[in-house]
Amino acid sequence: MSNNLSNTYDLVIIGGGIHGAGIAQAAAVHGWSVLVLEQTDIASGTSSRSSKLIHGGLRYLESGQISLVRECLNERALLLKLAPQLVQLKPFHIPVYRHTQRRPWQLQVGLSLYALLGGLQSAARFRRVPQSQWNNLDGLETTGLQTVFQYYDAQTDDAALTRAVMRSAQELGAQLIMPATFIAAQSHAQGSSIEYRYNGEIKTCNASVLVNAGGPWVQQVLSRITPAPTQRKIDLVQGTHIVVPGKLTQGIYYVEAPTDGRAVFVMPWKDNTLVGTTESVYHGDPGEVKPLPQEQAYLLQTLAHYFPQHRGQQNILSTTAGLRVLPADEGAAFSRSRETILHLDRSDHPNNARLLTVYGGKLTTYRLTAERVVARLAGVLPRRKAVADTRQLRLS
Repeated sequence: MSNNLSNTYDLVIIGGGIHGAGIAQAAAVHGWSVLVLEQTDIASGTSSRSSKLIHGGLRYLESGQISLVRECLNERALLLKLAPQLVQLKPFHIPVYRHTQRRPWQLQVGLSLYALLGGLQSAARFRRVPQSQWNNLDGLETTGLQTVFQYYDAQTDDAALTRAVMRSAQELGAQLIMPATFIAAQSHAQGSSIEYRYNGEIKTCNASVLVNAGGPWVQQVLSRITPAPTQRKIDLVQGTHIVVPGKLTQGIYYVEAPTDGRAVFVMPWKDNTLVGTTESVYHGDPGEVKPLPQEQAYLLQTLAHYFPQHRGQQNILSTTAGLRVLPADEGAAFSRSRETILHLDRSDHPNNARLLTVYGGKLTTYRLTAERVVARLAGVLPRRKAVADTRQLRLS
């Protein structure tokens, strides 16, 4: 908890995940006073349960999300410079077999577009791995293998990155209270009056703008605000990862699950192997999400299909399950838009909106999302002199 707490802030942010931290940093950069209320710990939810990747989203090209891929690649390039200890470029391999759904020509086109969107820089280029080198690829199954593409994306420790962004925000003057339970907020023309519980006591503060960065708890936060704000229809989509024994030395593998063709990553993680993720709509309390037995079996099956040394593998060292916020839809989660939605509520004060809700979001583009939040709020909050630039703040 920060010292010297005020009672009135330009922004109060609910949620200490990557987007709450990023918005706190961007707002503090612009000279605004900021308070973050986090219910448990920094990056305790989805921001510590992701696939640990800072990537351009190669698979999003399939659903035509070209602008998102371009943004992701630009942010990846920036984070490689700002956080070299936390975000590091790694080789990715895409093996193509006789029965792989995505054919070599399709991947060639997709990777060419990926390189073009990445500015044709060395980090965006790709190649075919010569057949003479296939036996060096961490025991990858070679029966029926037709070709292996190699390209580059970045890996990170998602929780460590979130903590680094929050530290940066605090160094710029943002304040943090945790664990703090958001109880309620009363919205009015000048902002919000907020109640929260800390150390067993009910506290109050005021905000000119309330930012809901609750992640999977986004709707629960809205339900505690009066007058009742509008809510978008969303689905919570569960993604599970498993960690198994075994060290990968040649990089990360981007494979198709043999049962349904979904994309699954197999990657090195702290001298073991991380496999993920799954996608299934989740109903229930976000705090109760747990890896399901069928998800673990699905990931073990995918791992064993491509790496024979793991056949019969039942020793799972650890599992995590996180929740994505996606627009409600009848279609498969894989095909849905990954665009972040910023909803500035005008239902009660149409000319003076004082509540902004973040729906969804990607780890890779957290900084860009935060800057867009700041831009949306510029007409509501007082104009102050910027003290830095998030495009130049180094993270460690």
